[in-house]
Amino acid sequence: MTLSDAPLDAHDQEQALLRAVEDRFPTTIARLAGLVRIPSVSWDAFDRVHVRRSAERTAELLRETGVFETVDIDGVETADGYAGQPAVIATRPAEPGQPTVLLYAHHDVQPQGSADDWRTPPFEPTLRDGRLYGRGASDDKAGVMTHIAAVEALSAATSGRPKIGISVFIEGEEENGSRSFADFLEKHKAALGADAIIVADSDNPSTSVPGLTVSLRGNVTMKVTVRTLGHASHSGMLGGAVPDAMLATVRLLDSLWDERGAVAVSGLVSRADGPSGGDESDVRRDAELLEGVTTIGAGTVHDRLWNQPAITITGIDAPSVDEASNTLLPAVSVRLSARIAPGDDAARAFEAIERHLREHAPFGAHIEITQPDLGQPFLVDTAGPAVGLMKTAMEDGWDAQPAETGIGGSIPFIAALAEVYPEAEILVTGVEDPATMAHSPNESQDLGVLRRAISAEALFLHRFARVDEDIR
Repeated sequence: MTLSDAPLDAHDQEQALLRAVEDRFPTTIARLAGLVRIPSVSWDAFDRVHVRRSAERTAELLRETGVFETVDIDGVETADGYAGQPAVIATRPAEPGQPTVLLYAHHDVQPQGSADDWRTPPFEPTLRDGRLYGRGASDDKAGVMTHIAAVEALSAATSGRPKIGISVFIEGEEENGSRSFADFLEKHKAALGADAIIVADSDNPSTSVPGLTVSLRGNVTMKVTVRTLGHASHSGMLGGAVPDAMLATVRLLDSLWDERGAVAVSGLVSRADGPSGGDESDVRRDAELLEGVTTIGAGTVHDRLWNQPAITITGIDAPSVDEASNTLLPAVSVRLSARIAPGDDAARAFEAIERHLREHAPFGAHIEITQPDLGQPFLVDTAGPAVGLMKTAMEDGWDAQPAETGIGGSIPFIAALAEVYPEAEILVTGVEDPATMAHSPNESQDLGVLRRAISAEALFLHRFARVDEDIR
């Protein structure tokens, strides 16, 4: 055996790994752009063929790594007849005595919204000022490419023979509520079992500081219909004497918050021991608050965003201004979205909100609550060895100390993962930053963040094998 044939030591392997990330990064960007071109919106009203195309391309990219023994596309039908969108799973078994990691991301995206609000076409990826613009460029096709590029770098550093087991689950309906997620996990429980799970679907405090998400709020959404009249009536004939449904709805919704804008629903809890602090100016900047508009709620910024409940009206069924007539409306429907604090229970929170709405119905209005959708909050156990390993990998991959963060949004399926795989450590990472604008027009991915996220994940995968005795 010549010196050049000798296996690399751990340090040299890591240097080879980081070089592989750097050398292949132009290819990574091109592949990400290719995924963005596929309008894989998973909502029911959109053509499912695009989600299928996205799954097929994702599977192709996983096969091209040469790492996985199996790469398959599958979807499951739920008990209520819903046909799940296609997901991609790939598996490579671990060498004897070595641990396994599961890599999760999703390849479906949000609808584009109004095309007029985009500076460039949403499904035509555009590179500008170090960012790639397009729907799904960050959420979460950059997460998909983080996993693929990290696995490729690990393969390059280990001569195509990584010791650890690697499973990949790229979901196809996260943006549509992960409706078949539980059934999919049940079907593929054995194949996706792992010692650690990396969920690449969160954000970072800035483009230079990595974030490890340790708390997530849950979600409770519902449709609320308020009825006051048996039929529509002329506002000039009966207005002022009978309550129309819009008046009752406005009064009812106003009861959900106090004068500061804090949630005023009895029974919803706040987390007392969560990360606190935060900068009010950051919130104003990120939200682009208009001159003179104040923030809402009480407590620190992080308390309000991570540790307390929030309620938002996300939709209302009523005549548009252009089509409005002088009519007393008999019924109005609204969509409520509540974020519930870590430590609360989604079912109990739903009951508290339902009770509040019925108890505060003005003028004896009839309240109908339908279409509930519940997602549990989640707290990461930060004492496990995989968490410490990820923090050091982030520090080395980013050249910056990682921050433990919470997110005000919800990733309900994480609680499902924890239930199915209770022994696995769950690591919530991501590629977003405050300027990403996920779910909004002009979504974009900072390419420096993407490269550093790939480096950090690749380092974690490499080091995961070296500490297997601690992991198990």
